[in-house]
Amino acid sequence: MAKSVLVLNGPNLNLLGLREPETYGADTLGDIKKVCVAEGKKAGLSVDFRQSNHEGELVTWIQDARGKFDGVIINPAAYSHTSVAIHDALRLLDVPIIEVHLTNIHTREPFRHHSYVSSVATGVICGLGAAGYKMALSALAERL
Repeated sequence: MAKSVLVLNGPNLNLLGLREPETYGADTLGDIKKVCVAEGKKAGLSVDFRQSNHEGELVTWIQDARGKFDGVIINPAAYSHTSVAIHDALRLLDVPIIEVHLTNIHTREPFRHHSYVSSVATGVICGLGAAGYKMALSALAERL
C-alpha cells in the first residue's frame, strides 16, 4: 500500500502565476499539483494536495491528518509568520513535516524572516521555487 502525503498550501497561493510572477514564478498552483502527484507516484506515494486562504481550515486539515497520512508538506505562506495555531496543530503530528517556501524568506522583508512552522518541521526548503515541492517529496519518500 502506498504511503500517503498531505500537501497543504496557505493563503494567496491559489493566485500563483498571476501574483507577482517576478517573485513567485510563473508556475500556477495547478502546475505544482500536477508535478507533486506525478513525482509522488514515481516515489510510491499517494499525494493529497490542498489549498486554503483560511487559517482555521488549514488547522482542521492538520488535525484530521493524524493517523491518516504518513507525512506532511506545508507551504503556510503568510501564516508562516503569524500562526501559532498552525504551529500548535503541527506539533500534534508524529510524522515527518517538510516546510516549503517558493522564495527565500530570509532575504525578504524582516517580518518574513521568522516562521512559526520551522520549529516543528523536520526540514525546511526555501528559495528554490516550485522545485522545492519535488525536493520535499523526495525527502519524504526517503524518510518513509
